[in-house]
Formats: sequence, C-alpha cells, structure tokens
Amino acid sequence: LCPCLVYGAYAFLPFDAPLLPTISARLVYTLRCAAFATFPIVLGMIVSGISRLCSDALEPFGELQREVEIHRTYVSQSIHLFILYFFNVAVLATYLPQELLKLIPLLTGLFAISRLTYWLSYAIGRSFRAFGFSMTFLPLLAMLLWNLYSMFVLEPQNLLA
Repeated sequence: LCPCLVYGAYAFLPFDAPLLPTISARLVYTLRCAAFATFPIVLGMIVSGISRLCSDALEPFGELQREVEIHRTYVSQSIHLFILYFFNVAVLATYLPQELLKLIPLLTGLFAISRLTYWLSYAIGRSFRAFGFSMTFLPLLAMLLWNLYSMFVLEPQNLLA
C-alpha cells in the first residue's frame, strides 16, 4: 500500500521541490520537512498529558490505566521511529537526484499519516496495530536499504567524503 500511496502522490500532486544544488541546502530542506513529521508526536504528548490528568488513579506514579498506557506507548514508539526516519531521510536527500527530491515531503506526509493510523488502530485494539506499524516501518526499511545501496554500491568512493 505504501508504494502505491507514494507513487500516486508523486504523480498527481502538483508541486515540485525547489532547486537544491548543494548538500547543505538539501539537508535544510529535509529538516524543514521533518518538522511536520513531529505533529503526530506532539499531538500524542498533549493527549497523553490530558488523559493522565483526567485519570482517576489514586496514586499518580502507580499502575497506569489502559487509556493512559496507550498514549504513553504511542509517544515513546513514535519518538524512536522518528529518530530513525529523520536520519534515513537526511541521508536519502543527499543521494537523490534533483528530480526525485519531491519524495522528501511525500515520505514525511506518509510518516505522519502512518503514525496517526497506528495510534487509531492501537486505540481500537492491539491486534489491529500491525497495519499502522507496517505503514511506518516498511518505508523506513526501504529508505535504509536504498541508503546502504547508495553508499556501498553506487558511490563507494564517496563513502567518507
């Protein structure tokens, strides 16, 4: 589903990436796009704090209720996946040709949507969360494999340059 979503957005959304000739310009562009990927995490932190405040637990540091635990787990996992996503998309931006830099905001949007999908499916039931997690993890795995392929096969002479 993820390749179909990314390809459909790439083909049909009417925007192009700005001209980014240098590596530093590409990294700044990636950093700006990645700021939007933090939206689901910040939203999760807000909801987690509100659910913690509204919890009827007698001890604030005692056993957490299921509603509070869902949001806390979501935020924790999202932060870990965001770190992996950010480093992979930053490396990806350095290897992509100018024509394909449109993928950076599309992958950011896919990350944000997939984290929200995971959160919703995790709240519905734990057995449904595999879909949302796979929408986050499989594109991340594809980026990692492409980055390793680019580093070791396409440009091994520039590995440490």
